[in-house]
Amino acid sequence: MRKRPELLVPASSLEVLKTAVVFGADAVYIGGEAFGLRAKAKNFTMEEMAQGIAFAHERGVRVHVTANILAHNYDLEGARAYFQELRALAPDALIIADPGMFMLAREICPEIDIHISTQANNTNYMTYRFWYNQGAKRVVSARELSLQEIKEIRAQIPEEMEIESFIHGAMCISYSGRCLLSNYFTGRDANHGACTHPCRWKYAVVEETRPGEYLPVYENERGTYIFNSKDLCMIGHIPELIDAGIDSFKIEGRMKTALYVAAVARTYRRAIDDCLASEEKYRANMDWYLEEIAKCTYRQFTTGFYFGKTDENTQIYDNSTYVNEYTYLGIVGSLVPEPDAGRKPDGGDFSGLCARIEQRNKFCVGDEIEIMKPDGTNVPVRVLAMYDEQGQAVASCPHSKQVIDVKLSETPETYDILRCRVLQ
Repeated sequence: MRKRPELLVPASSLEVLKTAVVFGADAVYIGGEAFGLRAKAKNFTMEEMAQGIAFAHERGVRVHVTANILAHNYDLEGARAYFQELRALAPDALIIADPGMFMLAREICPEIDIHISTQANNTNYMTYRFWYNQGAKRVVSARELSLQEIKEIRAQIPEEMEIESFIHGAMCISYSGRCLLSNYFTGRDANHGACTHPCRWKYAVVEETRPGEYLPVYENERGTYIFNSKDLCMIGHIPELIDAGIDSFKIEGRMKTALYVAAVARTYRRAIDDCLASEEKYRANMDWYLEEIAKCTYRQFTTGFYFGKTDENTQIYDNSTYVNEYTYLGIVGSLVPEPDAGRKPDGGDFSGLCARIEQRNKFCVGDEIEIMKPDGTNVPVRVLAMYDEQGQAVASCPHSKQVIDVKLSETPETYDILRCRVLQ
């Protein structure tokens, strides 16, 4: 029987962590308010981190915490205090790139596993052996490695050492994520988590003898984005990933919404489980995986470098336009009794429960929306009524993060996601 790989899913907040856990993650990775590479994500306070770890552990899901900045001298004392706080919370692993940070973590949190971040440029089996000898449990492979290279690494490292690889999400155009463009242009250090994503900007060529003459290379009506990467997607290649000996399938996206995380997590969860059951079952359900994964916001897909650097699928630049088919409306936080019928706009006699959500995008009474369930089913429903926090009937919810009670034509369950299709 094939070894079951871990599905490792990102979480930008406590809400998203709970979503990742419910929608199929084996493990989640999160960042605190410092020392991680997603400074612009909402991230976790220590209290939220404690709640998230407890929620995940109660459901058998592991939590990995990022501390993967490339540290300067002035970071070290703060990092020492941070690791002392983390030790008390007992996450399952720390994700670290910097050798100095590694030494501090080994000293302060010897009982917590250490995983070496892709930021450390892990491109060969001797690097893996080096980190194993230092006490690392796992190494995250560099994104520029092919499946064949990863397979060779697997054959050359101890059996108990784990390989983690990104299989879905945005790709940085710099070598294993190390980028100086953001610092150079804006003074915001990508290696400290403050990247401004200059690889998504539009550039033009200037010829040496023609200063001030900008020569765009047009690929479409918006220009060309020569540093901009397509998004990685390996949903169609689960058997090859397993065969390469990858222990943890990592999803990128610690700044993504709960809708994105739920859609990606449950799609890969089902694909992995189907593949482990039988490759025939996996192949038979491929249309469903591709349809569901395309409902996430993405920039077009590529297989990156997994099948070699000359394959046509590895073209890593395109325009910066996102494809977005669905809008995120909210997560069902609880089910509450519906207010009295007399308070409804139409005076109807509905009975039962309402879904209480913190609204993320506007929708209205009468809209056709969808309940997205962790088991992979999507239930079309109609919005029958809506009530504000005072129990007053309203026709719509126009204010972001407004708490709203929604009566639907079918009653959802806690942690179900509400979404609607974007009109093209």
